[in-house]
Amino acid sequence: KEKILADYKDVDLLRKFITEQGKMLPRRATGNCARHQRTLAMAIKRAREIGLLPYVAK
Repeated sequence: KEKILADYKDVDLLRKFITEQGKMLPRRATGNCARHQRTLAMAIKRAREIGLLPYVAK
């Protein structure tokens, strides 16, 4: 299994973990453990704050 680090600047990677509407996918859909889901959620929220990812899709 490949180790993937969630970084707020890596928008292409973060887009794999959000839906078309812009919502974050749950743990059961991503297969992440709780710790990695938390880091992923923090990266997505940080990317949204600085404008790299939208809060909602148009």
